Amino acid sequence: MQARHRKMLLTLIIAVLVSAWPGAATPPRPSGAAPSCQRRCGDLAIPYPFGIGRGCYLYTGEGDTTFGLTCNLTADGTYKTFCYEVQVIGISLSRGQARVRGDIRSWCYNGSSMSMDENIIWWSDFTDSQFRLSDEDNRFTVIGCNSLAYVGSANTGSKYMTGCMATCPAAGRLENGSCSGMGCCQAAIPRGINTYEVQFDDRFTTSRTRGFSRCSYAALVEAAAFDFRTMYVTADDFMESTGGKVPLVLDWVVGKETCREAARNTTAYMCVSSNSECVDSRNGPGYLCNCSRGYDGNPYVHDGCQDVNECDATRFKYPCSVPGTCVNTPGGFVCSCADKTRGNAYSGTCEAQSSQLGVHLAVGISIGLVVLVVSMSCVYMIHQKRSLASVKQRYFRQHGGLLLFEEMKSKQGLSFTLFTKEELEEATDKFDERHVLGKGGNGTVYKGALKDKRLVAIKKCKVINERQEKEFGKEMLILSQVNHRNVVRLYGCCLEVEVPMLVYQFIPNGTLYQLIHGRPHGTRISLATRLKIAHETAEALAYLHSWASPPIIHGDVKSPNILIDEDHTAKVADFGASTLAPTDEAQFVTFVQGTYGYLDPEYMQTSKLTSKSDVYSFGVVLLELLTCRKAMNLQALEEEKNLSSHFLLALSESRLGEILDEQIKGEQSVELIEQVAELAKECLEMASDRRPSMREVAEELDRVRKLLQHPWGQQTPDEERKALLVGSPITRPEIELSNGYVSLTDSAYLGVRSPR
Repeated sequence: MQARHRKMLLTLIIAVLVSAWPGAATPPRPSGAAPSCQRRCGDLAIPYPFGIGRGCYLYTGEGDTTFGLTCNLTADGTYKTFCYEVQVIGISLSRGQARVRGDIRSWCYNGSSMSMDENIIWWSDFTDSQFRLSDEDNRFTVIGCNSLAYVGSANTGSKYMTGCMATCPAAGRLENGSCSGMGCCQAAIPRGINTYEVQFDDRFTTSRTRGFSRCSYAALVEAAAFDFRTMYVTADDFMESTGGKVPLVLDWVVGKETCREAARNTTAYMCVSSNSECVDSRNGPGYLCNCSRGYDGNPYVHDGCQDVNECDATRFKYPCSVPGTCVNTPGGFVCSCADKTRGNAYSGTCEAQSSQLGVHLAVGISIGLVVLVVSMSCVYMIHQKRSLASVKQRYFRQHGGLLLFEEMKSKQGLSFTLFTKEELEEATDKFDERHVLGKGGNGTVYKGALKDKRLVAIKKCKVINERQEKEFGKEMLILSQVNHRNVVRLYGCCLEVEVPMLVYQFIPNGTLYQLIHGRPHGTRISLATRLKIAHETAEALAYLHSWASPPIIHGDVKSPNILIDEDHTAKVADFGASTLAPTDEAQFVTFVQGTYGYLDPEYMQTSKLTSKSDVYSFGVVLLELLTCRKAMNLQALEEEKNLSSHFLLALSESRLGEILDEQIKGEQSVELIEQVAELAKECLEMASDRRPSMREVAEELDRVRKLLQHPWGQQTPDEERKALLVGSPITRPEIELSNGYVSLTDSAYLGVRSPR
C-alpha cells in the first residue's frame, strides 16, 4: 500500500508538471536567472535552465516547475538534488541530458511461490513534455536464473514492448562483465519514448535453481554505468551493491519547435548567448543550445559562452609543435615559430634560418617535380578521356544510334530511353557479380536500380550479327513499342558500348524454369496453372507474330525466358536473339543462335529463322509443363536426353503416361491431357509448314482451358468412361471420341476441333 500511494503521488505530481509544461507559451522565457540563485547542491553543479527556487529555473507559465529542483539533506548527512522524489545525479548542457537514479523491480521465490515487489518507476503522461528516455544510453537489463521480463508502455498513444530472457547455465559459465544472456541479458528500447513500466512473465521466470539467487531483477539502466558481476546471480548481491537504485539517462530539450521555428520568436528563443548555436533534437521534436566551436560555457544565459584558451597547457594538450609559440584567438588559436626560426609550427618543427637554404632548395625541386608529374597526368587523362569519348561515339553510330535518335525525336510521347554506360554501371555497382540474375547463350542479365528507383533487368549481350548491328537501334525502337500484358516491357538500351545492352522491366518472382525444376519437393503446380501459363505465353508469341508492326520473331523461346509474377501470370522476356520478320534473303543468318533442346531442326539445317521456329520451341516448353523434365538432360539415358525425341517416341508407342508428371496424373480428365500432348506433337513436326501457327496454338489452349473450367472437366476419367460405355443419361453437351480427341457435338458449347 505504501508503494501504491507513492506511485499515485508521483503520477499526480507529474500531471501537475505536464499541465504547466513549456509550450503553452504565455509570458516570454527569461534569458537567465538571478545571480543570487543557488547553483550547487552537494557535489552537483546545477546550470540554468535548471535551478532551485522560483526565478532560478526556466519558467514559462503559472505553476510550471519543469526544470525546478530541490536540494535536500539526506539521512547520511549529505545534500542531494531531487526532482520530486527522483534523485538527479548529473546534468549535461551540451548533450541535453539528465542522469537520475531509477528503481529496480524484483521477483523472488519465497520457498513455495513467487512474490513481486511494487518498486516500479512510472514515467507516465510525459507525452507533451520535453523529457524522453535516451535510447542510445539506456538498456533494459534483466538479471537472474531463467528470468523473462518486459519493459513496455502504459500510454495507449505510444504503445511499445521490449523484453529479454536471462538463462540459467552452469554457474562456472558465468563471466564478470558479460551480459549476453547467461545470468544477464540486455535489450535496446525504442527512440523517443516518454513512459515505461517493467513486468516479469511468471510463466518463464523461476529463479529457484540450486546454486543461484532466489530473486530476479529488471530495470532500465544506463549501459555505460552497468557492469555485470556473477555474484548478482549466485549470491543475491545486486540490490545490496547498488542500494536498490541504478543510473538512468533522460534526454531533454528547451522547446518543442525546430531551430528555424524557434528563432522566429525572439522573446522565447533560448540560445541567447553570443557565440552559441541551435541544434535540432535527434530524439523527437524540440531543440537544444550549444556553444560554438572554440567556446565553452552556458549558451542559455547572456555571455554564457566564453572563449576557450586552447594554449592553456594545464587544461589541454599543447596544440603547437615545440619550440613553436601558441597564441590564443577568439574561437581558435595560431601557432608561430619564434624569431629567427622558420618551419611548420603546427605539426612540424621550427629551425634556425641558416639551415633553411637546403630545405628551400629541396622543397622547390620537389614542388617542380610534383607540378611536372601532375601536368603529364592531366594531359594523359585528357587524352584518354577524348579517346574513350571517340570510341563511344563510334559504337553509337555503328549500332544505329543516330537513326534511332532521329526516330525518337519524330515520335512524340515515345517512352524509350537511350541510357549511358555510366548510368547502367551505377545501377548495377559496375556490374557486380552479386547483381547477376542469370547467364545464357546470348548474354548475362543483371538486376539494377535506376535513379528514379525503378528496378530493371539489364542484359549485356555477348554478340550480335552484322545485319543486327546495322539495324539494332531501329529494331530496339520497334521492340519498345510492343505493348502486351504477357510481354516484358523494354525500357531502352545503351549503344555506346561494343555490344549493346538492353534495359527491361524487372519481374521479381523468377522464371518458368525455376518454377518447374527448382520447386521444393512436394510443391504442387496444378494442371489449371500450367495451362494458364502455356496459354498466356502462346498469346504473347501470337501477338509478336501477327499483330506487331512489323512482325517479330522471338528466336529463343524457352522456359528460362518466360518470367512468372506473383499470381502466375506469364511474361515473355529476353529478345536477345529476336529479329524482325524478314521479307528477302536477309532472313538467312551466318550462324544459328538459340538453346539446344529448344532449337527448331529445320532452322539448324537451313539457317532460316521463321515464326514456325518459335512454334517448335514453344512445343518443348509445353512438354516441360506436362512432364516437369528438362529439355536437355545429359545425365539421363541416351534415349531420354532430348525431351522432344523422348516424348515423340513414347507417344508413338502409347507410353505417354510414363513421362507425364505424377502430380497431374488423375488430377483431371485423361482426354484433356492427351489433347495438350497432341498439340505439343503438332508443334514439334519436323517440317515447319505442318506446324500450327502461334495463333492456332493459343486458340486451342484457350479451348482446353475452358473445358477444364467447365464442371464436366472436373470429373474423373473413370466417371467419363462409365458414362460413355453404359449409355447413362448425359447432362452436358454430347461427346464422341476420335483419335484421342474429345469433340463436343453441341455447337452451342465451345465448338468442335478436328484433328490435323
